[in-house]
Amino acid sequence: MPSVRDLRDRIKSLKNTQQITKAMKQVAAAKIRRAEIVQKQARPYAEAIGEMLRDLIDAVGQVDHPFMRAGKEGAPAGVIVMTADKGLAGAFNSNVIREAERLAKEHGGVQFYAVGNKARNAVRRMHAEPGFAENLSAADKLAVAQGLAAKVSDDFVGGKISEIVLVSSRLISVMVQRPEVRTLVPIEAPKSEKPSGPKAEVEFAPSPEAVLTRLLPKYLEFTIFSAMLETDAAFYSAQLIAMTNATDNAGKLLDDLTLAMNKARQAAITKEMLEIVGGAEAQGG
Repeated sequence: MPSVRDLRDRIKSLKNTQQITKAMKQVAAAKIRRAEIVQKQARPYAEAIGEMLRDLIDAVGQVDHPFMRAGKEGAPAGVIVMTADKGLAGAFNSNVIREAERLAKEHGGVQFYAVGNKARNAVRRMHAEPGFAENLSAADKLAVAQGLAAKVSDDFVGGKISEIVLVSSRLISVMVQRPEVRTLVPIEAPKSEKPSGPKAEVEFAPSPEAVLTRLLPKYLEFTIFSAMLETDAAFYSAQLIAMTNATDNAGKLLDDLTLAMNKARQAAITKEMLEIVGGAEAQGG
């Protein structure tokens, strides 16, 4: 049984840990609000560019663009792994990395592109070198998204990879974050539904083909940028939940250790009293 001094040291150490988890919980709660605001601000542009892309594909029908054609046969798949830079967020990063490992086994061989420090380290643990590596917490996320989009586009057009797959976290709610696998390129034409009513005809200048040729790279850039914003918000949500659970568990352990320390103290006092009584009786006898 541990002594009173050992239990007191453990309680002191656990209180310090609880203060750290409380502070990290407050930081995550503050950052998740800012991340959600940025994500909501980018949502209208994402909806507009997606709607424009659908209108263009419907208007053009067939487009002679590399993103609309199948990749080079036999080339490895290009997988973008997107995680956070830090841990202490439960299974947030490991879930995404597990999906990337599953894709690598299914395809036999892939070319990884890493966004996030945890993703870069995981790719290197798989004995692979990422074709692109950058931190998620970069000051200019849009510049990172543009650089990554340019890299994967060049590799796809050059035949180094057969497709572009994004593995990132989807923010379902503050309590739930799930890994998501999306094939970004080649882009499949959406199934056109019959309009239920009259629809205004959209005119494009100089031509739908030219606009679509310029829009497809921008669509890829912003899809990656939007995934970075969502990963940021999902990470702070996961960290908030993890630090809340850690703080609660530390409180329960403190209660158990305090009870054990009180019992040990009472046992020590009782033992001393018995020794005193036994010594007095021995002297009296």
